[in-house]
Amino acid sequence: MLAGLSIRDVVIIDRLDLNFRGGLSVLTGETGAGKSILLDALGLALGERSDVGLIASNSDRAVVCAVFEAPDDHPVRALLAEQGFEIDGALVLRRVLNRDGRTRAFINDQPASVGLLRRVGELLVEVQGQFEQRGLLNPATHRGILDAFGGLTERARATRTNHLAWRRAEEVLAEAIAGMEKAAADEDYLRHALGELVSLDPRIGEEDELTGKRAALMNRDRLTAGLDSAREEVAGRFPIEDALRKAQAHLERASGDDTGIFAPVIAALERAAAESAEAVNALRSASIAFDDEAGTPEDIEERLFAIRELARKHRVKADELPEVRTKIAGQLENLDNKSGEVERLTEDRDRARTAYLEAGEALSQNRIEAATKLDQAVALELAPLKLEKATFATRIERLSENDWGAGGLDRVAFEVATNPGTPLGPLKKIASGGELARFMLALKVVLAQANPIPTLIFDEVDTGIGGATAAAVGERLDRLARSTQVLVVTHSPQVAARGDHHWRVIKEADGDAAVTRIDALTDDARLEEIARMLSGRDVSDEARSAAGRLIAGEAS
Repeated sequence: MLAGLSIRDVVIIDRLDLNFRGGLSVLTGETGAGKSILLDALGLALGERSDVGLIASNSDRAVVCAVFEAPDDHPVRALLAEQGFEIDGALVLRRVLNRDGRTRAFINDQPASVGLLRRVGELLVEVQGQFEQRGLLNPATHRGILDAFGGLTERARATRTNHLAWRRAEEVLAEAIAGMEKAAADEDYLRHALGELVSLDPRIGEEDELTGKRAALMNRDRLTAGLDSAREEVAGRFPIEDALRKAQAHLERASGDDTGIFAPVIAALERAAAESAEAVNALRSASIAFDDEAGTPEDIEERLFAIRELARKHRVKADELPEVRTKIAGQLENLDNKSGEVERLTEDRDRARTAYLEAGEALSQNRIEAATKLDQAVALELAPLKLEKATFATRIERLSENDWGAGGLDRVAFEVATNPGTPLGPLKKIASGGELARFMLALKVVLAQANPIPTLIFDEVDTGIGGATAAAVGERLDRLARSTQVLVVTHSPQVAARGDHHWRVIKEADGDAAVTRIDALTDDARLEEIARMLSGRDVSDEARSAAGRLIAGEAS
C-alpha cells in the first residue's frame, strides 16, 4: 500500500509530507484547492508523463517521492529482481523533473528508467478518475481479471505451460525438417563423393608408399643396370661360389686325412662359399621383384595424383580420406533415418497441441461459467449506483488458431450498455464520465479479491450524484477498503463520512503567492468539514447535526 508521499515544488505545493494507512482515506476541500495537483504529483512518482508546468514558478525543479509497502510475494518484487534491483523492506519511488524538461527516476535511490518506474507504478496503484482511467479500461487486462475472479489462475498457468510445450515441439520439428531438407539437397553430392572414395579406396599411408615407389621407378634403368652388373660379377662366366668350392676341394685333397693345418682355411672357404651363394640368391630375388613390380611410373603417378586431388577436394590430408569416407557414409545413413525422426517429432508436436487444446477448452468453459457469475455480481451493484438501466456483460470470443496463445483460446472483453435496447460496447466508449466512474466502482467491489494492486484511487467518483446514490457509493468504497487501500477525492459528504482517515486540502495565501497545505482531520475538525460540505461556506448547527448523523451512521 501507499505509506507516504513527499512533494516538493509542484505547482502551488511547496513542501508536503503525508503518511497514509490502510482502509478508506478521503481527501476533501473546495474546488481549486489543489486536490488534482496532489494526484498529478503522485502520477509523476509513478512514471506518468511529465510536464514542466508542474514545476512551481519559483523553482527550477520538482521532486516527488512515494513510499510503498508490498509483501514479499507481490509481483512488483519479482519484476524488480528481474531488473537487478535488490529491495528489502519499503519500496521508494522518486522522480525529479527539471525546468528543461529532463527527468530522472530512482527506485530506492538506485537510478531507474522512467519506463520501469511506470511498470512498477502500474503494479502498485490504480487510479479511477472521471476522465482518466486505466487497468479495467484496457481490454488486454480483461482476460487475466476474469481468470483471477473465477479462481482460474492455476488452470490458466497450466494452459500457458502446455502452450509453451507445443510451441517448443513446433520449433524442434521445424529444425528437423529444415535439416532433412538441407541433407536431401546435398544427397546427390554426398552419394557422388562416397562413390569416388569407394572407387579409389585410399589407404592410410598409401601416399608415402606411392611416393617411394615413384622415386624408385624413376631410377629403374640405373638400378637394373647395377643389379645386372653385380650379378654378372658374382655369377657370370666364373661364379665366385664355384671358385671357392674348387679351392676348398684342392685343399681337402692335398691334406688327405690330416686336415689340421688347412682346417681354418677350409672353414673360411666354406663360409665364403655359403655367403656368396646367399648374395647371388639375393641379387636374383631383387631382379625378379623389380621386374615384377606392379604398374608403370605413369600408373603410380596417376594414382598418387588422384589421391592428392581427392584430399584437396575434401580439404583434408590424404591419410584422412578413409575417415571422410566413413563420415559421408554415416551422413547418408542418417539421411535415410531422418524421415523416421521427423515422423516421431510430428507425433510429439501433435500430442503437445492436443494437450494444449484440451487445457484451453477446459479453461474456456470455466471462463464462460465465471463470466456468468461476474455479470450477475456486477448487475447487483449497478442499481444502487443509479445505473439500474445499464447492462454489463463479459464477452468471450473464440480466437482463430493463428491467434491462440499462452492465454488460451479466447479473447475477453468487458462491455456495457447504458440504456435498454442500445448495443453493448467498450466501457470507455459507451459510458459518460460519471457513469464510467461508477461502473469502475461496481467492478472493483466485485473484483476486490481478484485484484493484486494494493492501492486504488478514485478521483471524484461521486460527480453528478447525491443523496441515496452518493450513500451507495460511500458504502461500496467502504466495502472495497476492507480488502485493499482506497484513497478517494470527493465532494460528497456521504462518501467523506465513510472515511477511516480524513484529510482536507486547503489553498491559502502566502504573500503574493498561493500555497496548498493538507490537514489531517479528527473528531471536531472532521465534523466541521463534513458540515461545510453539506451547507457550504456558512456552516449551520443543522449542518453540524446532519454531519454527526452521517458519521454516526457510518460508525454503526
